[in-house]
Amino acid sequence: MTGLRTRLAGKMMVGASVVALGMAAQPAMAQDAAAASDEPQADDIVVTGIRASLQKSLRTKRDAVGVVDAISAEDMGKFPDTNLAESLQRITGVSIDRNSGEGSTVTVRGFGPDFNLVLLNGRQMPTSGLGSCCEAPASRSFDFANLAAEGVAGVEVYKSGRANLATGGIGSVINILTPRPLDRPGFQGSLGVKGVVDHSFEGTQVTPEFSGIVSSTFNNDTIGILITGSYQKRKASLAQFNAGWREGYLGNENNWGSLPVDANDWRGNYAQVTNHPKPTDVYQVTQNAGYDFTDIERERINGQAVLQIRPTESLTMVLDYTYSQNTIDARTSSIGVWFNHNNTTSSWTNGPAAGPNFYSEAFGPGEGKDIAITGAIAKNRSINKSIGFNTRWKGDGPVWFELDAHHSIAESKPTSPYGSNIAVGSAIYGVRNQTVDYTTPMPVISVNLYPGSELLAQNIRPSGNAFRNAYMKDRIDEISLRGGFDFDSGIVDSLDFGVTYTDNKVRSAYGFIQSDSWGGTLSAGQTPDSLYTLTNLPGRLAGMNGSNGTNIIPSYFQIDTVGLINLLQSTIGVCSSPWSGSAQPGTCLANYQVDRPIGEQTLSPYAQALFSWDMFNNPAHLRAGLRHEQTKVTSSAVVGAPTTTVWTGGNEIGIVTPQGSSVAISQTGEYEKWLPAFDFDFRPTQNVILRASYSHTITRPSYAQLAGGLTVNSPARPNGGSTGQSGNPGLLPYKSKNIDVSAEWYYGKSSYISVGYFDKHVSDFIGTTTTQAPAFGLTNPSKGAAYNAAIAALGPNATFQSVLQYLVTNRPSVVAYGTNPNDPNGPQIPTGIIGQAGDPELIFTLGAPGNSSQTAHLSGWEFAIQHTLGDTGFGAIVNYTIVNSDTRFDNTLRYTVTQFAVNGVSDSANAVLFYDKNGIQARVAYNWRDGFLAGYGFDPGYIDAYGQFDVSASWEIKKGYTVFVEGINVTNADRRGHTRNDQSVTFAAPGYARYSAGFRLNF
Repeated sequence: MTGLRTRLAGKMMVGASVVALGMAAQPAMAQDAAAASDEPQADDIVVTGIRASLQKSLRTKRDAVGVVDAISAEDMGKFPDTNLAESLQRITGVSIDRNSGEGSTVTVRGFGPDFNLVLLNGRQMPTSGLGSCCEAPASRSFDFANLAAEGVAGVEVYKSGRANLATGGIGSVINILTPRPLDRPGFQGSLGVKGVVDHSFEGTQVTPEFSGIVSSTFNNDTIGILITGSYQKRKASLAQFNAGWREGYLGNENNWGSLPVDANDWRGNYAQVTNHPKPTDVYQVTQNAGYDFTDIERERINGQAVLQIRPTESLTMVLDYTYSQNTIDARTSSIGVWFNHNNTTSSWTNGPAAGPNFYSEAFGPGEGKDIAITGAIAKNRSINKSIGFNTRWKGDGPVWFELDAHHSIAESKPTSPYGSNIAVGSAIYGVRNQTVDYTTPMPVISVNLYPGSELLAQNIRPSGNAFRNAYMKDRIDEISLRGGFDFDSGIVDSLDFGVTYTDNKVRSAYGFIQSDSWGGTLSAGQTPDSLYTLTNLPGRLAGMNGSNGTNIIPSYFQIDTVGLINLLQSTIGVCSSPWSGSAQPGTCLANYQVDRPIGEQTLSPYAQALFSWDMFNNPAHLRAGLRHEQTKVTSSAVVGAPTTTVWTGGNEIGIVTPQGSSVAISQTGEYEKWLPAFDFDFRPTQNVILRASYSHTITRPSYAQLAGGLTVNSPARPNGGSTGQSGNPGLLPYKSKNIDVSAEWYYGKSSYISVGYFDKHVSDFIGTTTTQAPAFGLTNPSKGAAYNAAIAALGPNATFQSVLQYLVTNRPSVVAYGTNPNDPNGPQIPTGIIGQAGDPELIFTLGAPGNSSQTAHLSGWEFAIQHTLGDTGFGAIVNYTIVNSDTRFDNTLRYTVTQFAVNGVSDSANAVLFYDKNGIQARVAYNWRDGFLAGYGFDPGYIDAYGQFDVSASWEIKKGYTVFVEGINVTNADRRGHTRNDQSVTFAAPGYARYSAGFRLNF
């Protein structure tokens, strides 16, 4: 009966292009599939390493029903790559997104991170992260950088739905497998140590990594204990050009920020535009550009403890605890420019989506235009904890039952006393002109300064600042009861059923304190030069064409940001008396202005059956199932209620939210979905398999989309561009109807060719509906009665400062005041004009998510070949994925036209050459992804095509003793992104290699 059960389980295992799960723990959704004939016999030669993985992957793929890809540890404690995401990119149709040069999240068949659900041993895992600089965190996407690869036995990527598979991933469901002690009886383990050198970091510094796994069984292999642990410390740097762009203009527009269209333009500088975009051309102008230099320290701690008991042959119980901690300390020094769009000179490419060859602006000696010098700190920690219990009973009869439950928490918060992401500005005032040249891969920023304003520490003054404080916690309690009947004869092999209840509670919170004192605070003389260290700039950008441009800014300043904060707090109370927001007493930690708890409860029953029969005298299999998802969502948002606006001049209106001024909103939503799934395979000959699958899958809305409560962004804009947003807990999930077909030919012991076609029809897309409306009764002082009265008295050419002084004398009640940097204990100085009740309303573009009638059709082809050259030890794996979408963002349409496109759609390819024989392993891998649309709002953002080479080699010098070396991105591949035109660059970053060497002991 045991052998029959093993063979039946083999029929249920799903697999395609699977790298063997050598010591993988088997989740309930994918029972152990190794047939009895696959187990090594006494006289067999035991093959390990790459070849063993490939051989078992072929068997698993060949005997599968359905579609799933996977990759696993080649030996105990030896995952193919140092990062799970970097391993997953080897799978057909999987590409990764990188953060600080390391794999972070995955895209599968063109669907990005939010469309891929991550499980741990078949369990839905919480996820947390602190998002971007200016919003509360709320993404569902899992960051694989939080988990060390050494404690993982395998990773499965399910590309089509199954009734007994947790839902939430249109792109895929990714199951991380951890080891179990009874899978490998006896006492054994692996210990590893290595040193890592990241060439992006200035200076050669080796950082350590330690890992270990120990497993032992007792009492005749009925009790097992397993412990894994990993410690990693890494130092890296990121040098990057970044640019912000104003929304797309038409060539015939004549607004602030646009190019002048004739000599009568209020700027009168039409002659300074070369190849002006045609009237119907769309173009964007640079708002700001700079170089960011970030030094990163990352510390990652992982561990797992497993107790497994099998008191009888029919009963197995597992208690496991998993812990991961990922701490990031990033310190950035930036130098850059902002444009006022007055006296500009520019040159443009041809349309219809024109891009700049260069964009330049000149300033008079009295304008006090600045070059921005910014210090930033982001120091945060993410902790994941999961405790789970599983018991499975299978008696002598056909019935089996399984109970699985877990309590898991993911939490992210700052470890800095200043917040999760802060930026403290400084500046040198006295820019004569500034230019950004976009004709090289690394855009070149040039700045000319007036005499007395040279690029020296002695000329720097502090300016504005922002201290952002974010928090996210996700807690999932889940319990599953599963069962089934296995039949010994007849067309029905098995009937499975079950139900899962998931209680997901999420809290995301965000607050900031900010001082919009961009005109400067302390004088240069009051600011110690020691806070700024002059550093060569081109050398930090080396590797990209343009970094050595003759006109590039020659230097930047490494900033002692903590010292600068202490100076500003002691002199002007930058944290205790900010312009906006409030801090916790005695700290720079901002009080939360937005706090959005979300509850999501889901009940999911399912049933499925597996059928086997002979068709044309050859075996065929069909698995048919149905899953029902019923979900209830609750949102109880508490958001700040701003009361005042302050125009500080130029294009910025500060929005003031007093401490304690808030509004609470509670909303609910509910939906249910029926999700069928069918898998069929047929073997017309012994070595050829044909497969077909049909399923319905869903992806749930992001937490940010579900969270209710309106918020508006500060600063607002006097002449348009003020924005706000709210969520919608009544959203439906995205739904996809999926078709997969494939053909596979197994022409050798470890060789095969496969070709597959996939087709996805996705509906209930979530889009953003915008309205132009006032909010919270806020008014626009730049168009108010006080300002107009001052202009009437002073004349139309009056400067903002002269208007402010006029109002101090004549209308002091409308003037905002701040601390005098030259005399902190003296009288305050005027800083802006306060909005009044009778002023015109400030109009915002308010966005809210909603399900649209838009649909998307994605389809594509997956090609894979795995070939080994007999017993030579050499082999190759090559795959290529083509993804097509019937949606595309049209760069020639202005932002006033609503568009719809699927992000992340791109072709991808992987190639691996390997050698594995006589204790020597070597591998060269190349991963490539074509350019793709990364996201869009008013304008699109694209990531350029990218390819990367990785290498590794190891030598087992004595049984159990292995030395190894690894290299990541050994050719220093660069990364780049753009908006509507290829030369409208949003970021450009030179790439650098990362090398490691170490020793591993297996026992």
